[in-house]
Amino acid sequence: MVGDRSLHHGARPPVLPMSSTPPAVPGPHVDLSPFRNLARDVPAGVVVFLVALPLCLGVALASGAPLLSGLVAGIAGGLVIPLVSRSALSVSGPAAGLTAVVAAGITQLGSFEAVCLATAVAGLMQIGLGLARAGVIASFIPSAVIRGMLAAIGVLLVLKQFPHAIGFDTEAFETDAFELRGGGNTFTQIVDALSYADAGAVLVSAVSLAILIAYERSEKLKSLTLVPGPLVVVLVGTAINVGLRTSGASLALSDEHLVQVPAGPELARTLGALAGPSPAALTHVSTWTFALTLAIVASLETLLSLDAIDKLDPFRRRSDPNRELLAQGLANATSGLLGGLPVTSVIVRSSANVNAGARTRASAFVHGALLLLAVAFAGDLLGHIPLAALATILLVTGYKLAKPALFVAMAALGPRHFVPFVTTVVAIVATDLLRGIVVGIVVGLGFTLREAMRGAFDRIEEAPSRVRIVFRKDVHFFHRAAMQEALDATPDDTVLVVDKGAADFVERDVLETICEFRSAARARGVEVELVGLEPVAPLGGH
Repeated sequence: MVGDRSLHHGARPPVLPMSSTPPAVPGPHVDLSPFRNLARDVPAGVVVFLVALPLCLGVALASGAPLLSGLVAGIAGGLVIPLVSRSALSVSGPAAGLTAVVAAGITQLGSFEAVCLATAVAGLMQIGLGLARAGVIASFIPSAVIRGMLAAIGVLLVLKQFPHAIGFDTEAFETDAFELRGGGNTFTQIVDALSYADAGAVLVSAVSLAILIAYERSEKLKSLTLVPGPLVVVLVGTAINVGLRTSGASLALSDEHLVQVPAGPELARTLGALAGPSPAALTHVSTWTFALTLAIVASLETLLSLDAIDKLDPFRRRSDPNRELLAQGLANATSGLLGGLPVTSVIVRSSANVNAGARTRASAFVHGALLLLAVAFAGDLLGHIPLAALATILLVTGYKLAKPALFVAMAALGPRHFVPFVTTVVAIVATDLLRGIVVGIVVGLGFTLREAMRGAFDRIEEAPSRVRIVFRKDVHFFHRAAMQEALDATPDDTVLVVDKGAADFVERDVLETICEFRSAARARGVEVELVGLEPVAPLGGH
């Protein structure tokens, strides 16, 4: 990982308060090369590793894949992508948004080995997309939808992690689905959690929350860059539970409330069950179809996440989306060949990375290296970490992503921005990330189309029997209805002048509408004059 001058490019002043509250942009004297920021990036990488560990395992479990496949994907995302990517703060790994896709792929292709091969092929396709510079697609997503996606992730973190924070660990740690597999939904689960709260988990969460609030409000604690608040939370939360267990207190958390990592004989069994790619699957069309689907979905989720994380970057850097597709492709090819799940850029881990004080992609590499070491050596040690401590970190991260001030600021911009924003939030919370984004994009495009349809031309009554229609901008097919209405409003025995005005382009559909009106209006004594426009005949000569 070498320094990259592109990290300093793309500064842009914030227009709105972002979903989190990064510090003010430092001056140009700050060196943002990875090796000069290890004092910040290493502790942040530890925090991201601790958050990512249960997420990797949970995604594998929810996908119906071997447990270790999630860790393989996390390791590939952490060790491969930072070497190629130029995104400073994005962290990649197995994503909850792909669990349904992978689960369906296992059923469709008949085995996880075939899914591994499809994942490797999808990685090669992503490399092709990067070389074809397809990363530009993210630029066409409205900013209101990106902000809505960030806020929705924040809302989901608060809703989904609250039960874990109070010791109700019946749902997978990583899930973002609204409907629960055992019945009920996110809101009914919160009600159930309140009824079955664990006093020990509440104690750990309360202390953890107090630490994070103290770090947020105390400048002295913020200056302790080598010991970020989330890392202190994990250490203190673990110490509390170890102390409770040692003393035999009834508040001590049982194993189901702690991070579960394969270790010892269990690790050996898990490694033995790890699947590799099935070369025979290459001869099946379904493998290629699934690989294409996976490449498209993973690329879209990555590009959207990348844009969102750039908005959280306190240094306002812009990541190269095409370079990111190359990096993601290499990671997916590696993960698939080693028996891992598909990889994408993940907002939850990336947001935790930002909040932990990371400055460069070195933190993502550290997180990947620690995942590798954890699989080999630290399973027993990590098994003492309370899920409640990790859940509290994610709760605070979620609050920062979905602060009420963001909703107020978006509302102040008016319906054109607020409606797509809040629609995206609601749709993601009620369905899942990708479907919610699609809904937000459709609503955003609806507002854009509505604005485009307005004000295309002026209708001026120059005299009692003379009317002029002047185009103010380019006119497209979706202006045809408004043009037809303006033409039909022309009184009998009138001279109607249709002037190209400021338009550089007039769609043929609109010209046909004008010329058809001109032919029919002669019977009403309406004479149509064209200025700057060439008449066209309807296709077919009618």
